Amino acid sequence: MTLPLATIAVEATVRLIPTAYYKRPVLTPLLEDAADLAVLAAIEGLTSQRLIAEKSGLPGLDSRELLFRAWGQTHVNAAFAYTRAEGNRFNDASRGAWYAGLEDLTAIAEVAFHRTRELERINHFTDEAVYQALLAGFMGDFHDLRKEPVEAPFLSPDPSRAYPEGQALARALRETGSRGVIYPSVRRPGGTCIAAFEPHLVQNVRPGARWKMIWNGSRDYTVTTA
Repeated sequence: MTLPLATIAVEATVRLIPTAYYKRPVLTPLLEDAADLAVLAAIEGLTSQRLIAEKSGLPGLDSRELLFRAWGQTHVNAAFAYTRAEGNRFNDASRGAWYAGLEDLTAIAEVAFHRTRELERINHFTDEAVYQALLAGFMGDFHDLRKEPVEAPFLSPDPSRAYPEGQALARALRETGSRGVIYPSVRRPGGTCIAAFEPHLVQNVRPGARWKMIWNGSRDYTVTTA
């Protein structure tokens, strides 16, 4: 499959992460000295997929690919180290990717879809969550899916159909050295998303707005600034 390339220069794509993964560890104020902090870090290192990836790599992720000594490196590295068992639209369980929207509302719609799926699985629609926006820039050539037909299987709204197709496409593209894909948001008509295949492509990471999403008994949600 031959896909066109788009040369992009975007200063501020938007990725949302739960604030639980953005703030300092809750145990830090209880520590008395640097030795205690070292012990806590050692304990975390035994179970943290990100720290394991940074130290020795993972089957699908070489530690030399990851970022070091850059603001936001933990968030970038975590995006590639942590995966869902089913993967996502353009990555499988062996390796993550950096997903972002070109607009705040697109990032909100994408995240809200996945959280609503989790609530559907437990049949409980009372929830609220606060997300921190991470802004990042991208430059270079990305494979462009924005003119693909809406019935393209990798753009299906059904994850059970789209994810296997999208993951196969991403593997094929990565074998050719692809940086990633830019594609129409499936969750917000008119929105645009990007999926970067390599950590070093994620540039100038910095904080953006905070958003609170609330589910009050149904699949519908409200969103406000937090």
